Formats: sequence, structure tokens, C-alpha cells
Amino acid sequence: MILLVGLGNPGDKYARQRHNIGFMAVDEIIRRHSFAPLRSRFQGLATEGTIDGQKVLLLKPQTYMNLSGQSVGEAMRFYKLTPADVVVIHDELDLPAAKVRVKTGGGAAGNNGIRSITEHIGANFRRVRLGIGHPGDRARVTSHVLGDFSKADKTWLDPLLEAIADCVPLLAEGKDATFANKVHLLLNPEAEKEQKKKKAARPAEDENKN
Repeated sequence: MILLVGLGNPGDKYARQRHNIGFMAVDEIIRRHSFAPLRSRFQGLATEGTIDGQKVLLLKPQTYMNLSGQSVGEAMRFYKLTPADVVVIHDELDLPAAKVRVKTGGGAAGNNGIRSITEHIGANFRRVRLGIGHPGDRARVTSHVLGDFSKADKTWLDPLLEAIADCVPLLAEGKDATFANKVHLLLNPEAEKEQKKKKAARPAEDENKN
């Protein structure tokens, strides 16, 4: 089993904020993969199901972002999981909008939700970092992160969430690099076409070498 966590703040006031993109991703995964409705568990909202044969617990901590580790730690201990079984989806200020990076371990980079989880379970959990862009001025960072996505943002936000839901089976299998690459290709059709051309050309190249 993996514990797949989306970070955010509970309540309608925060629902469309950039800081809540982790919640949005979990909601799209629930919709796409027909999970049961969320219910109150582990100081959060959770639902359990399977994705391509892999058991997955989806969790949206309701402790507010800064105390996310309380919820994650409780769920992890209940299922006797290790930090390596935990995947956290969260906003990343230092990545351009719509960019996705996956890594294991590391620092919090100013994200208090990640800091809280690290305090409760250690740093060696997997992170899916979703770029929300930087406002370009440190004085505007808080208002940017806690600001709502604009209508213009929907042009990249909706396709990003859909791509994550499409590719989440790869995360469940532990194929993090493949997941990130596949999401990138879905969001950049021209890059996918180019990659297919290169693959098609390889057999001819190999034949010429023999």
C-alpha cells in the first residue's frame, strides 16, 4: 500500500488557493479512479481503494497546512507503513507553473506542510512538487501562495490535474521518474511526438551499425 497525501487547508475559503493544489490533485484522482467518498479519519479526510491493482490510501489532512504531519503520521502508523510508502503532493513556489518534479527526501524549501511531515515521520518520503510559479518579489510570496488561481491559470491547471490522475498508477508502482516524464509529455504534445519519432528512428540506426 502507498499513502498518497495532498496538502492544503480545509474550508471553502481556501479551496481555490494555489497552496491547495495538493487537495485538488487528490480530488481529481478520486474522481478519475472511482474511489469511495472521503470520510473523516486520521485527523483528515481519507478514502481507500486500488489503482491498477495497487492499494492506495488517499488523504487530505484537515489540521491546516502547518500541522499536516499529525495526520500523515497517524495514518502511517495505523497501516504500519514506512516513509518510503508515503507520497506527498504539494505546491512548489520555485518551479514554473505546471512543471512537475518528483524527489525523495530533502529539505522543506519553506513549505510548512512538508516541514511538519518531516518532523513527524522523517524526511525520506516521496514528494510530488507541482509548480505554481514565483511572483518575482519576495514581498509578494505570501499573497501569491495564499491567493486564488485566476481564470487564466485554468489553461494549465486543469490539464495538469488531469495528467496527474492519468499517470498516478506509475506513482503507485514506484516509477517516479517515469511518472514525471509521462506527465510532461501529456502536457507537451509536441515533445511527445518528437520522442516517438526518435524511438521510431532507433531500429534503423541500429540496423545501419551492424
